[in-house]
Amino acid sequence: MALLLLAVPLAVAIRFTFLADERGELERDAMAAVVRVGPDFAAGDPVELPGSRGGVQYAVYDSNGSLRSGEGPSPADATVRQALSGRVAQASSGGELVVAVPISSGERVVGVVRASTSASTVWGRVLWGWAALLGLCLVALFAAVWVARRRARLLSTPLEALARTSLAIADGDLTARAAGSSIKEIDEVARAHNSMVERLARLLERERRFTANASHQLRTPLTGLQLGLESAMADPDADLRTALAEAAQQAHHLDHTIDEVLRLVITDDTAAAPAAAEPVADLLRAAEQRWHGVLARNGRRLDLLWEPETGRLCVPGRTTDQVLDVLLDNAHRHGVGTVTVNLRDLGTALAIDVRDEGSTALDAQAIFQRGTGAGTGIGLALAREMAEAAGARLALSGRAPTRFTLLLPLEEGASSGSPRPSAGG
Repeated sequence: MALLLLAVPLAVAIRFTFLADERGELERDAMAAVVRVGPDFAAGDPVELPGSRGGVQYAVYDSNGSLRSGEGPSPADATVRQALSGRVAQASSGGELVVAVPISSGERVVGVVRASTSASTVWGRVLWGWAALLGLCLVALFAAVWVARRRARLLSTPLEALARTSLAIADGDLTARAAGSSIKEIDEVARAHNSMVERLARLLERERRFTANASHQLRTPLTGLQLGLESAMADPDADLRTALAEAAQQAHHLDHTIDEVLRLVITDDTAAAPAAAEPVADLLRAAEQRWHGVLARNGRRLDLLWEPETGRLCVPGRTTDQVLDVLLDNAHRHGVGTVTVNLRDLGTALAIDVRDEGSTALDAQAIFQRGTGAGTGIGLALAREMAEAAGARLALSGRAPTRFTLLLPLEEGASSGSPRPSAGG
């Protein structure tokens, strides 16, 4: 559109300019012929016309419009008659450009010099000018197309890459990220896209972890509840009230398990309510009740050691309960021999050691990574996450025999204050 708006006026201007230039040349040639002929030709003097220039033809007419010399129409045409009135006349007729200039003597017109040339010569130059203009327009058009395609590629390439990234994410590759470009607006879209994908990936990871954590933590209590009920149903002499009390206790523990797993999920984005504090001795007795029979069925002992004053100290109840379950389940599945739970007061923190008589070849970091070990690889990683969410720490403090230590910080003034020997730091 820009080329058309520019080229059409230029084409008109080229035509007008070339025609005007040719008429100006003809007028100058006719003026030169007037000077050469002079007014004396009216008295019968011979007429001397200049030589022809590039196809220009000359003719001399008297005051009556009769052709006296040269090549021209006879009788005089309208251009010559117009010049006899005393002014220069220009016209285009019969495929010719014509200029007629009057010859004056005093105040009287005594004749006319007519100069003409073929219009095809002028139109040839006009066509050459138009051809040059067309060539320039084509060059400009190709340059514009090249620039436009280059700019289009600069715009489309990052958008196509963003589309490919979106398709990869739709196919399940949540690690795909949109790359940056040199265009600010597209970079903003890419950053927003990457931020959205990262948030979705975190949400999906949290959902997967919640599913895995819940299935891991609920499996053992549900199995215990099922075994207790089936045992009571199979024994006709069983005390049903006792069986129901144990089932209620297991259900209560299941409720605590669900709450703790949910609390671990929401701590990623919001501040979850801290677990209620409970005396650590009560938690140890409940753990003993849950795991004594499980270990005894495999011919293994469970020993719990603590001092009365230390047992009265309070710790986050549900978190400690769940971490103890994971550590005892780990000792049950992967350990050997007697399982010992030892409670120690370190002054500003409580240490709970869970030890068995087996050993582990994994180092202190790898053992807490998900997917590590012979089992599902979830329990120890989950236990560390729950401990850290409550402000506690869980570490592998011994490899042969295997010993895990849970450090639970105490509020200032909560320690029993009594000096006690401790086996660790």
